[in-house]
Amino acid sequence: MATYKIDPAHSEIVFKVRHLMITNVTGHFKTFDASMDSNASNFSDAKIHFEADVDSIFTNQEQRDAHLKSDDFFNAEKFPKLTFDSASITEKSEGKFLLNGDLTIRDITKPVTLTVEYHGSVTDPYGQNKSGFEIKGKVSRKEFGLLWNAVTEAGGVVAGDEVKIELNVQMIKQN
Repeated sequence: MATYKIDPAHSEIVFKVRHLMITNVTGHFKTFDASMDSNASNFSDAKIHFEADVDSIFTNQEQRDAHLKSDDFFNAEKFPKLTFDSASITEKSEGKFLLNGDLTIRDITKPVTLTVEYHGSVTDPYGQNKSGFEIKGKVSRKEFGLLWNAVTEAGGVVAGDEVKIELNVQMIKQN
């Protein structure tokens, strides 16, 4: 079984949420970790564990970041990590997979399905074997207890329920 660790310098964990229902606010996690175990050359048997440090959330707006870390949303003090653990992976076509697993935010765990595109493997100039993946999905923030919202004068909501997740990940094979 080969073990892989995420390369944080060449990976990004991004989320997008509708703001006022007219634009997306984009954020990311600065601190995260992931590991993957696989025997298959195309990773069709991969077992994955991912976690992000909630306190590292960054939306390029300090006040909003503080609000996201509060009990209205993630409650970073009480629930410092969000995690994902894979349950199964299904190859849909060459290099394209459906990844099923359990996402935990706060103290709520729900099954989610993510799409994965495997972009290949190479050996970098330092002799490290790296594999690249693009992972996408959508979740309902309300299902994970992120319930805060406000209503505008026109009757719309400030923050949408659907959260788009986009990960661009390089994994390094461990020796």
